[in-house]
Amino acid sequence: MKKFNNLNRNRSKAHGYRFTVGRILQLVLALVFLVFIGRFLYIGISNQVAGENLNKRVNQIYRRNEVLKATRGTIYDKNGLTLAEDAHVFTVYAILDKSSIDYHNKPMYVTNKRKTAQKLAEVLPLSEEKIYSYLTPKHKAFQVEFGSAGTGLTLSQKKKIVAMKLPGIKFVETPSRLYPNGNFASHIIGLAQPQKSQGTSNLVGTMGIEAYFDKQLAGKDGYREAFVDAENYQLPNGQKTTRATQDGDNIYLTLDSRLQSYLEVLMSQVQDKYKPKALTAVVEDIKTGKILAASQRPTFNPQTKQGLDTSWRNILVQDSYEPGSVFKVLTYSSAIESGNYNPNEQYKSGAVTVQGSTIHDWNNSGWGSIPFSQAFPRSSNVGFVKLEQKMGAKTWKEYLNKYRIGKKTGVTLPGETAGILNFSTPLNQAVTAFGQGVNVNAMQMMQAYSALANNGQMVKPQFVEKIVSPSGKVVEKFHRTKVGAPIYSAKTAKTVLKGMQDVVNASYGTGAAYKMPGKSIAVKTGTAQIAGPHGGYLTGDNNYIFSVVGVTPANNPRYCVYLTMKQPQKMSKPAETILSSIFKPIMNRLISLSDSTAKVNEKVTVPALTGKSIEKAKEEANNAGVSIEIIGTGKTVSRQSVSAGVKQGTDDKIFLFTGGQVTCPNMVGWTEAEVNSFMTTTDIPITINGKGKVTKQSIASGKVIDKNSKLSVNLK
Repeated sequence: MKKFNNLNRNRSKAHGYRFTVGRILQLVLALVFLVFIGRFLYIGISNQVAGENLNKRVNQIYRRNEVLKATRGTIYDKNGLTLAEDAHVFTVYAILDKSSIDYHNKPMYVTNKRKTAQKLAEVLPLSEEKIYSYLTPKHKAFQVEFGSAGTGLTLSQKKKIVAMKLPGIKFVETPSRLYPNGNFASHIIGLAQPQKSQGTSNLVGTMGIEAYFDKQLAGKDGYREAFVDAENYQLPNGQKTTRATQDGDNIYLTLDSRLQSYLEVLMSQVQDKYKPKALTAVVEDIKTGKILAASQRPTFNPQTKQGLDTSWRNILVQDSYEPGSVFKVLTYSSAIESGNYNPNEQYKSGAVTVQGSTIHDWNNSGWGSIPFSQAFPRSSNVGFVKLEQKMGAKTWKEYLNKYRIGKKTGVTLPGETAGILNFSTPLNQAVTAFGQGVNVNAMQMMQAYSALANNGQMVKPQFVEKIVSPSGKVVEKFHRTKVGAPIYSAKTAKTVLKGMQDVVNASYGTGAAYKMPGKSIAVKTGTAQIAGPHGGYLTGDNNYIFSVVGVTPANNPRYCVYLTMKQPQKMSKPAETILSSIFKPIMNRLISLSDSTAKVNEKVTVPALTGKSIEKAKEEANNAGVSIEIIGTGKTVSRQSVSAGVKQGTDDKIFLFTGGQVTCPNMVGWTEAEVNSFMTTTDIPITINGKGKVTKQSIASGKVIDKNSKLSVNLK
């Protein structure tokens, strides 16, 4: 019985313990529950966790901030032909890390390296083995790229790779600039290249017009907020644009593509054959100051960057040099204008001593006693020293100031040098009379020569015709700018031009190599010594800067051509013969423009261009005087819009089809006939609305088009 009672007491005691423990657990659970409820209430009311706002945190997770890239403005020539426009290139890379999978457990890495290498080799300029070596690095890598061969891919190349559906192959898009004409006024148009800033890549002008007008061309990027779900898909009605893009302005240059293309061909021929260290050419309408063509050697291809490492300087404005005898145009006009020139007065040529130094004529012995009227066409240094002495240093310096020597022209290209004028001693003053002891740039010389065409009034050289907004509104129009009048007398200009005609026509003139029978031209030649690195001047037949300036028509100039050639390394012919191979063909083109009897849109015979390379076709088209437009991405002309032998107007376009992808051209300004010719050549249908010339097109230039594109144009 006692044992039974003890058992009951133990059971009762155990029951009490369990009850107590149960109560404690209930209290603990209740307390925990209350804590959670309190925490949830706190979070729900305050939206705060550890001092961080949950709403903001969720927004950060599911909100995507996107920069909307502005389209960089297009650069056109005077006729609306595209010289530089926006494009995009791609860099391909491969993800190798096997942890990279999507939400459906689908591999986002390269699963079959051998197959991937085999397929990529069909598009990239790399062998299958080389690509495979990239895909199998010695050290573990999350992702790999394929060197320079995997960068700069076109949209067409990207699409080919995407169509292969290769796991783990991804792309990065980079803004780029398309220069469709390659080596074409490269230092004038310049270069825009991608530069990274705050995690984004933007095109920035680094040379030429691209750099000088970078702000106007660049526009302003926009900004957009987008909300996405857990799989990174954009939520409906979750997008908010906070700022729209402002595309860049378009710039129309004064360059004439036909003249420029022809000049490039002629320059390349001289460069390849005679290897000068530097070669420059400028063609200008000196009535208005508009530069119609300009180029230099060495040069580079802005599309491929070939040659850029050795030719990044724009020597037309960034380099200065002693001009030599072409500077005598300024001395001659100053002596006449100041009343210190008597054409019949005799002087003894050959040599003259100034401050103990002897200055010789270029042939050393001179021509005996000759009249001052022959000093200019004979290019007599002695004669010009004597003219400088007649004027006196003060008067000569005043005229140099009127010609703005030593001052920048302010031309719209970056890095212009002002040059140097050494005028400290009588000897320094004397040698400036024949273009030594004075450093100039090519634009300063063009500005000075413009006084010959404007009754003594100089006009500033200009490369830009107008700046136009994306909507078509003219933002800025560049007008003829007067910058001084060193010559006031019509008689002075007439006398100088007569002397320049004697340079080519008189038996004693130095410019016989530039003579063009039956053509109205006036010329001045120049041969300038080059300062040596340790003082004095270089010696040797080729160690000079050879130059020529010519204007047409001779009695009332409209166009001017100025060429310089520095130290030809293969001087197998006289310098004048070499320069004339550029001068005479270009001058012939200009004479056809200035000849008042020439018919508008003169008819020429179309050459056979089918089956020829693009470069060869361009060269032959230029020589024939026809205007062409290349269509397609091929390398050989497969079809031309006008048959060989047909008479075609020089202003009418001929379309050359090369096959491959067709990029929509800028058709603004085209005639209805040109639109129809484009359709016939490409087999791409176009809806034409109205009559006249194209004012609007439905597809922007630069877009790839085909037979299914719904392209329409409005004519007015």
